[in-house]
Amino acid sequence: SIISQQVFDSWLRCAQLGVDPLGVPSNEVLTGDALEALLLRNKEFIDVSRPFMKNLYRFLEGSGFMVSLFDHQGFVLEIFGDPEEDKLVRTARGFVGSCWDTKNTGNNAASAVILYEKPMQVFGAQHYIRMYHGATGSGSPIFSPEGGLLGGIVLFGRYYRANPHTLGMAVAAAGAIENELRIRKALSESRVAYSYQQTVISSIQEALIAVDSAGYITLINDNARKMFGLGALVIEGRRIQDVFSPENKQLFRLIENTETVTDAEVRIFFKKISGDFTLTCNPIWSSDKSVIGKIIILNEIQRAKSMVTKMMGATANFHFEDIYGRNPRFLMTVDQARMVSRSRSNVLLLGKSGTGKDIFAQAIHNESDRKNGPYVAINCGAIPRDLIASELFGHEEGAFTGSRRGGNQGKFELADGGTLFLDEIAETPLELQTALLRVIEDKSVLRIGGTRVRPVDV
Repeated sequence: SIISQQVFDSWLRCAQLGVDPLGVPSNEVLTGDALEALLLRNKEFIDVSRPFMKNLYRFLEGSGFMVSLFDHQGFVLEIFGDPEEDKLVRTARGFVGSCWDTKNTGNNAASAVILYEKPMQVFGAQHYIRMYHGATGSGSPIFSPEGGLLGGIVLFGRYYRANPHTLGMAVAAAGAIENELRIRKALSESRVAYSYQQTVISSIQEALIAVDSAGYITLINDNARKMFGLGALVIEGRRIQDVFSPENKQLFRLIENTETVTDAEVRIFFKKISGDFTLTCNPIWSSDKSVIGKIIILNEIQRAKSMVTKMMGATANFHFEDIYGRNPRFLMTVDQARMVSRSRSNVLLLGKSGTGKDIFAQAIHNESDRKNGPYVAINCGAIPRDLIASELFGHEEGAFTGSRRGGNQGKFELADGGTLFLDEIAETPLELQTALLRVIEDKSVLRIGGTRVRPVDV
């Protein structure tokens, strides 16, 4: 009779490997630690496949067929059937740990599936080893979600018990196993993604709130709960307008804006207290370009100031211990500066350029009770006259052409809680010195173009 090219090629392969067509299959068998390692490596593959193999065997029980699962090398991982019910099956050594590759058992459904990586059926005399001429095998490969060959599933039994549907049953079972593997991988990736998301959200130091298009809160991080004293209250599913008091009109107006808002300053009222925050609000867009939600990030102004001053390097590095001298008048000046640092008075340092006024200012700061606050230094003589007011007092958005969107803090606000060193202060315009004295006296600042007076402790 005419045989297929694949069967002929598999016979040639058997001959090249030295398989004896009249002999008994050699069957490499793993036992002990080697078998345990094999099963451990393929644990998920076996666990996923077992229910489908059981279900398939229910249809085949009593027919003399075995349902076998094997890995990509041909080692049997799981088997359903009674190997003792048939002499042929016993000869095939169909048990866990045995190897059904070409070298050990010639060409068969399992070795053909491994070789060609597609559904295969080997019937009767198509087997290279004569001992298997009374058998039939129908097998299908099983691929991992990434596309690599994991192994396959084979229905093995007497040739006269075969029917046209056995190969289809093997293919269907293999497909079901692959689908389950993909589902498990997707679930695992979803869990990992969710874990990453929760870790990222928890790591954000700012308050983060997500709302849908109707303003209902869908997510709130722990820092937002701490910042607003929400504790373990169930906030998700409530409208943000119901969580925050009606006084927060500015907050609601910024959130309702469909455009991105970046670092807008807003005062938030919550539980009879209020605080100043920077607000960033990013819309979430759907595929049809409609807004389906918002991500709101709130940062306390005071914390933002600390971060800015830290990034600016606004720290004092010199201490009185770093100032050396032997001149009595110089040492007296050091003692006076040390004494002044313990008071809350403003300090006027007089001296020619290059005599170390900045070093004294840093030492005074580090000796004072403000040493943990920012130290901001500005050379008033190096800033253009028309910009000095903005640098010192800050400005609101739209205060002048080219003003920063969302406004900008001045040096007084950046130095809040710490020390501001105004070098070359005599170079400032006279009209600005009047405003400067008022800020120093009132401990409050009004930004250019603004209407709200902001307290500063400098």
